Amino acid sequence: MLWWQVIATAGLALVGAWFEGMHGALSAAAGGSVSIIAGTTSALTAARGEAKSAGGILVGALKAEGVKVGLIFVLLPLVLIAYREVVAIVFFASFLATVLIFSMAFFVRET
Repeated sequence: MLWWQVIATAGLALVGAWFEGMHGALSAAAGGSVSIIAGTTSALTAARGEAKSAGGILVGALKAEGVKVGLIFVLLPLVLIAYREVVAIVFFASFLATVLIFSMAFFVRET
């Protein structure tokens, strides 16, 4: 799923560059990066768990989801504060697209 997120971010950066120039491209890259960083950290957190029961697996999954949501809540405002020229519509479109791609991982079977 990471590759699909990277491809979507790159594609949206190209679209952002076409319509809004450099700041559109950077905004799309930032939006996708927030989701990619949060999702990757969540996956690493889940992979670290050594649960031996169904309850332990559930706790590990909830911790991983908490890490992802927490990072999103930190990174979104951080980008909006730090990057004054952010193109909000491009930033949030890229973020939402990559979040949706990550959420579709359940339905995709990688070989």
